[in-house]
Amino acid sequence: MAIDVEIQERAPAPVPAMGVLEAIRTRRSVGKVRPERPPREAIVAVVEAATWAPNHRLTEPWRFVVLAGEARHAFGAAMAAAQAAGRPAPADEAAKAAARDADAKTAAKALRAPVVIAIAVEPVVGPKVVEIEEVTAGAAAIQNMLLAAHALGLAAIWRTGAPSYDPAIKAFFGLTPGAHLLGFVYLGYPDGAPPERERTPAERVTRWLGWDADGSD
Repeated sequence: MAIDVEIQERAPAPVPAMGVLEAIRTRRSVGKVRPERPPREAIVAVVEAATWAPNHRLTEPWRFVVLAGEARHAFGAAMAAAQAAGRPAPADEAAKAAARDADAKTAAKALRAPVVIAIAVEPVVGPKVVEIEEVTAGAAAIQNMLLAAHALGLAAIWRTGAPSYDPAIKAFFGLTPGAHLLGFVYLGYPDGAPPERERTPAERVTRWLGWDADGSD
């Protein structure tokens, strides 16, 4: 059984001033973090950055739930319960033991970082509001969140999976049935160097239409 130890909060390590293009190029998804919890002010800054994402009709459809301490245990228990409810009853003792082990592993996922932020979209209903645009606004908010965390010297990773689509997990967070739970951002201090990554060069996935050879319109 996982044991949650109370950790003293401390300020993020100072990082050099970072331009937006540098932040975009150097940000990495980091899943391995240390147990100490970043201070609330740093998390407030990360969430505040999310609220400046572009959104059609200025609907601001995003909703955030920030979990730390014992709240993560409750989230883990909710995920384990939802997983258990979605499978047939174990047929024998061996199957019961395997199910208990699987549920314990699922519950422990909520403890992989000292801070977990659930991000959801509650679509606004209106004659000019398109639901997919509400969802993409939420995704833009998450990107802002990840970049802000990186600029503050924090490690972050956006996780999804079955809990993101489970009605029971929506209910756990107090969301309506029509909400979209876009996933969870796990936050902490990096434990080790960020992973190396490569991207397909932009020219291989880009078409240019209406451009002259000299670059003028």
